[in-house]
Amino acid sequence: MRRPRPGDDRGQISVELLGLAPLILVVLVLLWQFVLVGYTYALAANAADKGARAGTATETGGAGACAAAAKKDLPGAWQGGATIACGAEGGLWKAKVGLKVPVLFPGAGNFPWTVTGTAGVAEEEA
Repeated sequence: MRRPRPGDDRGQISVELLGLAPLILVVLVLLWQFVLVGYTYALAANAADKGARAGTATETGGAGACAAAAKKDLPGAWQGGATIACGAEGGLWKAKVGLKVPVLFPGAGNFPWTVTGTAGVAEEEA
């Protein structure tokens, strides 16, 4: 049987990886959560923009069209907690969309704060 030489470091990489694995996983989870936060901001802004544009349509516009357009393209996990407010104000049609930020997986749970996206479009004249 061969005895290891003093200072032999075989297996050191495995031990270091085992020690760093939890840190690597935590960093990956945090990065994923930041991606979800950014995606939620993008969804809220896009939904508000679509709602405001739909609200200004001369024939089919209004608050109902605004809310429907704002909610139409939202993924299912974000639709449940969505708050949509539409209305005309000083020659502008404004839409405000509030979405909850999911925790790690959309649909599993939400953070207690709301991400808000707002948009305004000039009203069309008949």
